[in-house]
Amino acid sequence: MKEKVILAYSGGLDTTAIIPWLKENYDYDVVCVCIDVGQGNELDGLEERAALSGATKLYIEDVVDEFVNDYVLPCVKANAVYENKYLLGTSMARPVIAKRLVEIARQEGATAICHGATGKGNDQVRFELTIKALAPDLKIIAPWRTWTMSSREEEIEYCGKHGIHLPFSADNSYSRDRNLWHISHEGLELEDPANAPNYDHLLVLGVAPEKAPEEGATLSLSFEKGIPTALNGKKMSATDIIKELNAIGGKHGIGIVDIVENRVVGMKSRGVYETPGGTILMEAHTQLEELILDRATLSAKKEVANRFADIVYEGKWFTPLREAYQAFVDVTQEYVTGEVKLKLYKGNIIKQGTTSPYSLYNESIASFTTGDLYNHHDAEGFINLFGLSLKVRAMKMASIDNKDK
Repeated sequence: MKEKVILAYSGGLDTTAIIPWLKENYDYDVVCVCIDVGQGNELDGLEERAALSGATKLYIEDVVDEFVNDYVLPCVKANAVYENKYLLGTSMARPVIAKRLVEIARQEGATAICHGATGKGNDQVRFELTIKALAPDLKIIAPWRTWTMSSREEEIEYCGKHGIHLPFSADNSYSRDRNLWHISHEGLELEDPANAPNYDHLLVLGVAPEKAPEEGATLSLSFEKGIPTALNGKKMSATDIIKELNAIGGKHGIGIVDIVENRVVGMKSRGVYETPGGTILMEAHTQLEELILDRATLSAKKEVANRFADIVYEGKWFTPLREAYQAFVDVTQEYVTGEVKLKLYKGNIIKQGTTSPYSLYNESIASFTTGDLYNHHDAEGFINLFGLSLKVRAMKMASIDNKDK
């Protein structure tokens, strides 16, 4: 019997061309695995396409809820945002995809896993670090780092020579990655940072803010221990909340980010991300935390958020460090429970009020009216001590100046 290779399969031109390439260069039986993380109708017709391309078997694995509960929500609770803008849509999805590839490789007795990520991107790092962490014995094959094809036209020609005649277009379009959390866009006019994005041509999940309705939308989100549990008072799973928020947020031009980011492999790249539901969810969670967390914890958590985002972006999900940071985050979420009201208007998220049984906001202390818990005269002694080092230094510098004169 031939050895088996597990191919991370999307049904697109790249992964279709990889099937005959693997058979020709390695003489493998190719088992295609498509992991459903919420990419919608992109999964239509995959069975026929995989069979026509020469695959011996196709798995379509629905891991949407696992993706949300075990990967998205930890990042929401951490407030993890890469370089202050990117909400890690692709970064969070790659480890759950690679994990399932490993599980099926074990089930099938495969000796290798193959992915279609390019040699310039982040995804090769994310896929391979996960595979190495979970199955160090499995061989990893990355065709883009070894084959000679360099264009869609060459891939289409290669498929045709191997009897694969599918309706692929040679026309270039945006390079996109979609899941329940977001959709990313790269290529075409975005390759030059001097160009404005062609949003009329580009956007999939929503509209540009100027084309959003003149009347905004108000909504409420409820959280329990940092996890979203209800939308507009209706109890829902986190997966369904994200779906609903995507529809509402997209309609109102929420969550469109144009960023030049620093890739793991050392280069800068420019992309546009649509994350309507995720943007709303992250903003609501942040607003709830500012009401509940004490100053020192909130400050430390911001530092952890940046580091957590870096770890996820770099593909280091299955590491002790990520587990340690997540443990810290989970402790901070013990009392992050409450309701956040927001208004969506032409790309903006406007605060409408936040409540929590664990709020540290005390009106009698915070108001300008003197209350029992705060004496204005106490501030003088505090400032004297808080500024003592500044005063001592100023006195020293003054004495030095006097000696020089």
